[in-house]
Amino acid sequence: MSLAYKILWYVTRPFVYLVYPCRTIGRENRPGAGAYLICGNHSSMIDPFLMAYSMGAQFQIHYMAKAVLFRIPVIGAILRGIGMFPVDRESGGAQAMMAAMKLLKNGKRVGMFPEGTRVSTEDGSAVKAGAVRLAARLNVPIVPMYVPRKKKVLRFNKIVIGTPYMVGLDKKASAEEYEQAANELMEKIRLLGESVQ
Repeated sequence: MSLAYKILWYVTRPFVYLVYPCRTIGRENRPGAGAYLICGNHSSMIDPFLMAYSMGAQFQIHYMAKAVLFRIPVIGAILRGIGMFPVDRESGGAQAMMAAMKLLKNGKRVGMFPEGTRVSTEDGSAVKAGAVRLAARLNVPIVPMYVPRKKKVLRFNKIVIGTPYMVGLDKKASAEEYEQAANELMEKIRLLGESVQ
């Protein structure tokens, strides 16, 4: 774990939790050591923070961020320091996927949002298959996580960490099979949310 990540985790958590206090359900599902993907639904810029806080400071999560942010001198240095890596959507994101693969091969944890963008409703966006492709190709588990889409200010929000699972597809899987696997992932995340409503 990088020192910068640990510092940012402890410095920002009290301020974020002051506005959005959270309770985490399913911490026993965290795999601990080894590579895995953490995949959650996405409705707010605060989601990566809440997911990181729910996992714990010792479980550093590596996230993608817009490439343009890395060109800002101070912000770019901070993002790199905490283990984030750039994604350029105009070029298709191939470099970001290669960076995610390298992290996973090195036994790191990578956070991804299968919806690909912020979505305010449960059925508001097509699901991207990048996360399940990575998991299948590298044979690493996915940990589904639910973060409330409509977060309550100054009231407890329940975040749920689901059971890790293997995608179960091989390199010969079709695009349709990957699409189905991506939809199954989002269904797992949705059901985690239903379990605490």
